[in-house]
Amino acid sequence: MRITEASFLTSSANPKDCPAPNKPEYAFIGRSNVGKSSLLNMLCNRRKLAKISGTPGKTRLINHFLINNSWYMVDLPGYGYAKLSKSEREKFKKMIEGYLTERTNLSNLFVLVDSRHAPIQADLDFMQNMGVKGVPFAVVFTKTDKLKPAQLEENTAKYKERLLEDWEELPPIFLTSSTTRQGQDELLSYIEKINKNQV
Repeated sequence: MRITEASFLTSSANPKDCPAPNKPEYAFIGRSNVGKSSLLNMLCNRRKLAKISGTPGKTRLINHFLINNSWYMVDLPGYGYAKLSKSEREKFKKMIEGYLTERTNLSNLFVLVDSRHAPIQADLDFMQNMGVKGVPFAVVFTKTDKLKPAQLEENTAKYKERLLEDWEELPPIFLTSSTTRQGQDELLSYIEKINKNQV
């Protein structure tokens, strides 16, 4: 699949205000500064579709983009903000969980993980929560160009090993780089496959 049309649709502070659930939807989430906006721009071959910020935690709303006039791409606020107050963190947690559990057309959630780090508990806890709630998800390792191949293989192997401590089988896993465009074809093909199965 190639993305030929991509346009910002709307931002919502409440899941109930999101667009009508009449198209397949794919949401992207991760800890702040994981490279989410860069990945979305890379997938769409756009430089500024999703706003990139040097300030972690810039995404504060549920942002919908209409892709090829046939499905939605959703940029979700991240989790694990260190600089937010406890009440703000709770507010975001409630908004994100509300979206993930109530959105009837959510076809898949992509959980972004920084490939440069060892398994982080916040990511593992989030994935575990998605499993409990029955939300289908895939793991997307970002910033793979920042590592040498051997280091990347070691880091991803550690992650898989850690996941298998809690899961009987691994979720789909993708390796990506917004710089080299690694993973673009694989992610879009995965989305296309799910879309075809829903027709």
